[in-house]
Amino acid sequence: MRYELEVETRDAAGKGVARKLRGRGKIPAVVYGAGKSRMLAMDYKVARNMVLSQRGHTGLLTVKISGENDVVAVLQDHQLDPISGAILHVDLFEVSMDKPIRVRLPIAIIGQVPVGVKEGGILHQPMREFHIECLPDHIPDHIEIDASELGVGDGVHVKDVQAPTGVKILDDEEQMVVHVATKMSEAKLESLLTREAGEAAPVTPVEEKAKVEGGGAAAAAPADPKAKTPDAKPKEGKK
Repeated sequence: MRYELEVETRDAAGKGVARKLRGRGKIPAVVYGAGKSRMLAMDYKVARNMVLSQRGHTGLLTVKISGENDVVAVLQDHQLDPISGAILHVDLFEVSMDKPIRVRLPIAIIGQVPVGVKEGGILHQPMREFHIECLPDHIPDHIEIDASELGVGDGVHVKDVQAPTGVKILDDEEQMVVHVATKMSEAKLESLLTREAGEAAPVTPVEEKAKVEGGGAAAAAPADPKAKTPDAKPKEGKK
């Protein structure tokens, strides 16, 4: 599904111009492509709805520029205010419908609860998105992986994923996408936590000094040369 985006052109740039635009409820934007860039402005609500519509996937945008031909683009980036979260700027990238582009797509795990999870395992998903290449018209909303049949110790690598027609996954084929791991026993978990706690125990100043001086308690307290050594023979009892 293609999202339509109405924008207008602007001639000036800079922080002052951007501030004035935001004061009028507009958002500065730029569309790149074909070796050039065009400065745009769009209504804040339009920008917000567009960003929300593209969250989690990369879709095509039909950019309707006032007084010009429509442009097909994708949302390349957007800047947010770190405090309020308001949209400050939008970057669009113009695409050619007959040339492949590279985008990132979310991974959707589908199907019933995996067999291994029912047996006590834990489902892990190390990868959340794929880096793909395809023609703009072939960009799917996401790529699905059915994990229903995964048992404990089983997993799906990139090379195991059946990509949609016309889509090429660019990630390392040996990367693990999703797998079912063995659940750690309570005894093993307690042992691990105990060991980590022991390794992290603080060293007192006295212990540290003893280590530096190279001897521990015995080395830190050398023997008194005047001290009497114990008799080799036991003392005789009184007659």
